[in-house]
Amino acid sequence: QVQLVESGGDLVQPGDSLRISCAVDKSIFGPYILAWYHQAPGHQREVVASITSEGGTYYGDSVKGRFTISRLSVSGKGYLQMNNLQREDTAVYYCNLRLPSTGDEYWGQGTQVTVSS
Repeated sequence: QVQLVESGGDLVQPGDSLRISCAVDKSIFGPYILAWYHQAPGHQREVVASITSEGGTYYGDSVKGRFTISRLSVSGKGYLQMNNLQREDTAVYYCNLRLPSTGDEYWGQGTQVTVSS
């Protein structure tokens, strides 16, 4: 049983930066994949970025060059640094943790990011 809690969502203007976090309530041993998804009204939830415990990263085409994902820190937090935010980035952002060794998958409750002028 692992609990994830996202935080840091906010109302920002186009061009602004924001860093959101995913806190994990206990230490993770073994391989994992940490991912950020977003979901806007009327749209399916889609992956924004992901990172493996080994450091391999994936970024969706729309965020390449703007967003940076980080692995879980010693303190149990992973981050998504979002730069040059656009209105199209407006969505609820969800943290997802997958443990390939067990097949377990965990989701956070989501944090709202709104980009508006």
